[in-house]
Amino acid sequence: MKVIAVINQKGGVGKTTTAYTVATGLHLRDYKTLSIDLDQQENFTFTINVNADKSIYDVLTGNVSIEAAVNKTDIGDVIIADKALAAIDTVLNTVGKEYKLKEALDTIKDNYDYVIIDTPPALGILTVNALAACDSVIIPAQADIYSLQGIKQLEENINVIRKYCNPSLKIEGILLTRYSARSILSREVTEMAQQLAESMNTKVFESKIREAVCIKESQISQQSLFTYAPKAKVTEDYSRLIDELLKEEK
Repeated sequence: MKVIAVINQKGGVGKTTTAYTVATGLHLRDYKTLSIDLDQQENFTFTINVNADKSIYDVLTGNVSIEAAVNKTDIGDVIIADKALAAIDTVLNTVGKEYKLKEALDTIKDNYDYVIIDTPPALGILTVNALAACDSVIIPAQADIYSLQGIKQLEENINVIRKYCNPSLKIEGILLTRYSARSILSREVTEMAQQLAESMNTKVFESKIREAVCIKESQISQQSLFTYAPKAKVTEDYSRLIDELLKEEK
């Protein structure tokens, strides 16, 4: 079982869209997948449109087992978020609080090929739990200078997690989103991202996620891009990203 967290401390960079679409794409390729929404904003949860009374909050606080919180959906298994996650920092205050998610996932490690975690845009206890539990991270970043500046700060936090919680944590790569191949700015940002990736001992994914209206339309319709717009160029972008991820496994 490989656990991948999609993370960026900056919002609006395509984090949830990437987590949702990668999870869906892996499921459509017959991999056993579990998606976990760790973000109290519940955007991932909204998109899958599942009625459930148990969430990842209940798992982290020990109210239920992780298996009891799993929902069967068209995009694979999913554990939803809950607005109560906003106060989780005050609830998880015991020794070992950083490992609650990892401990839960260890009990189901034979059930899945991939676990995809959508994280909140902040470095609180939820993101720390995700980083402590995952094998690697994907860092989506909008193709602009401010997003790249935020990645450097994120790297510092990842290094802290490596030192104290998860020494084998790997950065899969930086994923440029809202990308325009025709834009000089996007091309310049790509060069800067590549330099940044080299300094972080990682890469910029060859796949770049273009800006497309159908992304927002698919969210409104509560469908994945693979269902809503299977032939769209942006769907092909995500399909190529999944190809890259799977190639790394071989």
